Amino acid sequence: MTETQQEYFGELLLDKKIVSALHHMGFEEPSPIQAATIPLALAGEDIIGQAQTGTGKTAAFGIPIVQNITDRRGVQALVLTPTRELAIQVAEEISKIGRTAHVRALPVYGGQPIERQIKALKSGVEIVIGTPGRLIDHLNRRTIKLDKVRFLVLDEADEMLDMGFVDDIEAIMDYLPPERQTMLFSATMPRPILSLSKRYMKAPKTVAITKEELTVPNIQQYYFEVKDKVEGVCRLLDAEIEGKVLIFCRTKKGVDDLNIALSSRGYLVEGLHGDLSQNQRDRVMKKFREGSCEVLIATDVAARGLDIDNISHVINYDIPQDPESYVHRIGRTGRYGAEGVAMTFITAREFRQLKLIERIACTHIKRRQLPTADNVIERQREQILSKVRTVLELNSFAPYVPIAEDLLEDYEAAEALAAALKLGQEGPKALEAPAEEKLREDLQNTGGRPGMVRLFVNIGRSQKITVRDIINSIAIEADIPARDIGQISIYDRFTFVEVPEAAAEKVLAAMDRNTIKGYRVNIEPAKLRR
Repeated sequence: MTETQQEYFGELLLDKKIVSALHHMGFEEPSPIQAATIPLALAGEDIIGQAQTGTGKTAAFGIPIVQNITDRRGVQALVLTPTRELAIQVAEEISKIGRTAHVRALPVYGGQPIERQIKALKSGVEIVIGTPGRLIDHLNRRTIKLDKVRFLVLDEADEMLDMGFVDDIEAIMDYLPPERQTMLFSATMPRPILSLSKRYMKAPKTVAITKEELTVPNIQQYYFEVKDKVEGVCRLLDAEIEGKVLIFCRTKKGVDDLNIALSSRGYLVEGLHGDLSQNQRDRVMKKFREGSCEVLIATDVAARGLDIDNISHVINYDIPQDPESYVHRIGRTGRYGAEGVAMTFITAREFRQLKLIERIACTHIKRRQLPTADNVIERQREQILSKVRTVLELNSFAPYVPIAEDLLEDYEAAEALAAALKLGQEGPKALEAPAEEKLREDLQNTGGRPGMVRLFVNIGRSQKITVRDIINSIAIEADIPARDIGQISIYDRFTFVEVPEAAAEKVLAAMDRNTIKGYRVNIEPAKLRR
């Protein structure tokens, strides 16, 4: 590979296509386990990695595997996982890493029709991620060949041991070529795991990553489930936040986009990311320290080394990729005994990542609703009164008097003035019906049974959609129990599905522009025929 085909990811020199995919995923630099593992893996070493979920270990083995795949004839890499959920998660992440390199990854697990997996295997994949039981099933049926596997990964090996998969793992290994690279990852290293590594690995290198503890007791932590993040930031800034605010975005583009969005709305905001020169960075930090800029938007890398003591609020505009990043981000507030507030925006699909952060960082993040327009008005009341009184004292409103007189012929004075103030504060947005109110109205008349909301989905029998497909997709994406999903009626080109009222908005958010069985779906409240 020539230098022009390579690019740096942190201090790692990787295939340019992979670095492009990583940037698209929001990674700016490798996590500790990635920095320690990837060079060894690229050099062909067998590796024992001691790391928990949430440390970035999937990319630690996924990146070198994708980069080292050159032969597309047959399955080149096999990843064994203890659960179907982890198999799906690992497959999704490796697919994203291999997106620009056109490397295909397939999850293989129980609970999904095996015929579908057989068809996918026949179409050709380079990486298979599977649970031991289903892989044994494929091997017995001779529907998968592992004779060309060059890379084997045992992910969460201790959990596979606890679930009694050791015999299955050893049976699967008998189908693999002896000349292969093996990587084993486990949160703990019990004796059977070490015994397994001695029998099946060649002079493995050990990589151990210790977890950090959350030691920021003075920080109040909240999360908001939002659809419009820009609107969410504006509501918080307008209704309750005072003082210096640090907002974290995952990518440089995210920083620039939010900077433009907030600046255009009149907020004093600056962006900070890796593309800025040192002079530009110094200028931004000077403004933030002096108070001429009250909102600083930054990426994780750009915020490293910031020495600012009086940040009152940290907002995670994008949820962090791992618990360590969360700890580092929110630690920017609540310093030296002062109280701080950390707020995290999530979509319905990111709820699992939030719970992972809570579990590994040993913390509790409380759910909150965004401030309402009424909350914003209450806070801005004195400012509005002050501005209006200034205009009255300047006596500079004469051209608007005829308009006011026309309005007073049809409306009460208080109503007309309130409407004018709303238009002045919100601009064109004041002319729209509140989205939340419209959605609530739509959800009240769907024809669902008591306590349920009936939703319309724009795919059906023509796309070979089954009841199981609908249930699995909604349950997984919206993180609701499958048993809570009600009646499902599948027609030729569309489907109706009932979900609990309490979960309806979450389901709509989670399934928005999502896919079911590879088809992009449009899901909305069903409308009753008149």
